[in-house]
Amino acid sequence: MVFQGLSNSTEQFDVVIVGAGGAGLMGARTAGLRHRSVLVLEHNERIGKKILISGGGRCNFTNLDVGPEHYLSANPHFCRSALSRYPADQFIELVREHGIAFYEKTLGQLFCRTSSREIVELLRAECRRAGVHLKTGCRIHEIERTDREPRYLLKTSHGDFACESLVMATGALSFPKLGATDFGYRVAEQFGVPVIDPRPGLVPLIPELADGRAWPFAELSGISLECVASAAGHAFRENLLFTHQGLSGPAILQVSNYCSMGESFTLNLVPHLEREALLEEARTQRFTAARWLEQWFPKRVAAALGRQLAPATPLSQMKQSERARLIEQLFGWKLRVKDTGGYGRAEVTVGGVDTNALSSKTMECHAVAGLYFIGEVVDVTGWLGGYNFQWAWASGHAAGEVI
Repeated sequence: MVFQGLSNSTEQFDVVIVGAGGAGLMGARTAGLRHRSVLVLEHNERIGKKILISGGGRCNFTNLDVGPEHYLSANPHFCRSALSRYPADQFIELVREHGIAFYEKTLGQLFCRTSSREIVELLRAECRRAGVHLKTGCRIHEIERTDREPRYLLKTSHGDFACESLVMATGALSFPKLGATDFGYRVAEQFGVPVIDPRPGLVPLIPELADGRAWPFAELSGISLECVASAAGHAFRENLLFTHQGLSGPAILQVSNYCSMGESFTLNLVPHLEREALLEEARTQRFTAARWLEQWFPKRVAAALGRQLAPATPLSQMKQSERARLIEQLFGWKLRVKDTGGYGRAEVTVGGVDTNALSSKTMECHAVAGLYFIGEVVDVTGWLGGYNFQWAWASGHAAGEVI
């Protein structure tokens, strides 16, 4: 049958994948190895731009400990199927096959020893081996669909392409300087696929004090501390980093996934100490809080915390309630999110295409045959530490096995 609007110049493929990031390239490679004809369209001039900058240029490409509990989604069980069928050790084996040296940094995080370019070249080589066609610098002007075969027609700056299966691997809104757009969400809207409102994830926070006062710690910019950051029942023991505007560092990026603007999170600034022992010690101290805190914090931090959390009198002269409040703040300092660093500083996007609209096994839309969404455009967001790349590999592989 002839597609309405199909011309003699229209190139036909079994599969067109929009987006040459981790998920799109993995999906293309998997489908190509099944002898499907695959075309990948990328609007940037280079493939894998987000991969290239990830992990400080060394790409934290997966984690040794990956499970559904490391992901945030309105349907927390959705990611289970894809992750179980393409676990981290399969991608690790692929990395080994390509002779890429890697190392474990902390908490199971695996990084390239040399450069993230090696992961991009791995994916490029695998796609080449699978016979995948790739076009960069390609803008999509229009997508049409019919009930006849082939089902989809894409009108682009590189010509017209028709396909039976259309896969959206467009990424989401984080890193707009790398070309991130809302295109995937707009395609979902075009075909009536619901989208959960997106917001920046793994992002620095601009907090305010619980009583509504502005953030008073800009002077501490550049100082890092170990802490436990908690929100919505999730806790992360890692470092925080003071910035000119607020807080960053691994602990803060992790907890940012679980608290939106206007919501609260807490910081335990002394996770290595015991609350009762500290309260008893404070009772007899002749030092001010600022001086006393110097045994655990840099002087500048101790002075700033002392000013904010306690009176400027010796601890032994404080009321018991004042000492108790100081200790309580050290172990559970409650802050409210006034703002975030926005998509420009977010590593990922929370929210996206509603997983209830997709098959967890194939990533195909239940109501739109032949339309698939994979990777970050979907409402599945991993923790910091290689989990989002593993979702890219796993969701791309899941779709690639059936398209």
